Amino acid sequence: MTTVSSTPTPRAAIAASATSDRLGGFSGVSLSYPRTSRTDERWGADFDRRMAGWRLQSLPQFRATEVAVADDDDLRPAPISDETPIVFVVDDDVSVRESLESLVCSAGWQSETFESAQEFLSRPRTLCPSCLVLDVTLPDLNGLELQKWVAAERPDMPIIFITGHGDVPMTVQAMKGGALEFLTKPFVDHVLLKAIGRALELSRIALGDDAEIRELRDRYASLSVREREVMTLVVRGLLNKLVGAELGISEITVKAHRGRVMQKMAARSLPALVMMAATLGLPVPMA
Repeated sequence: MTTVSSTPTPRAAIAASATSDRLGGFSGVSLSYPRTSRTDERWGADFDRRMAGWRLQSLPQFRATEVAVADDDDLRPAPISDETPIVFVVDDDVSVRESLESLVCSAGWQSETFESAQEFLSRPRTLCPSCLVLDVTLPDLNGLELQKWVAAERPDMPIIFITGHGDVPMTVQAMKGGALEFLTKPFVDHVLLKAIGRALELSRIALGDDAEIRELRDRYASLSVREREVMTLVVRGLLNKLVGAELGISEITVKAHRGRVMQKMAARSLPALVMMAATLGLPVPMA
């Protein structure tokens, strides 16, 4: 195990120190993640947020002098499509569709327009960042009904509503359903473009989170039944001896299983394994 020292670590390292600033008063281990790109910034912030709620100071394995350096492969999600983000437009008014398509393309994004909800639903899901600019009033399935379907089937696609005759109850229903914005026609171009930019960034983040979870589930599925049992107890903070007693196996056998768990999960440190377990919904120590 590589211990953390005062020497600056590589970009991929997790640095541990005995301070409480980064974890909101937590008086044990403070973890930081060097940010050198936008992706690293998001993952570093997410790592700090998740770790802040865990009482790692109660576990001997997590003392500041024993925290292993973890490679960023532990934390980085699977790559997302490099395609240009797509802005889907669903509006029954052809002049609105053409106007929005021109506006979206002028901002450097792709645009796909649809006259009805059913036409949009026939379009396969995309794996690149996307959002939906949606009219409330449509000839078949209305915008609010389509919103419910998108929320369930394509949660990585934020929705921006546009309407020529909205009212307060309609606006409230749309926002409660998760709409990012509700604009009344005619709207100012830069306001819509700003909302689209926010929506595409949220979509990118959501796709990254989905990719991470899918990859972690695949890794976890590769574990044997015994390895899963060992992992469950290890992330709860049990020492090898106690894990062995719990499962009725020797400490040496526990170490062997634990090593394979770390290898198959691609976890370079115990804190990284704990974070993975929490993401998968396994029981972990909480504050």
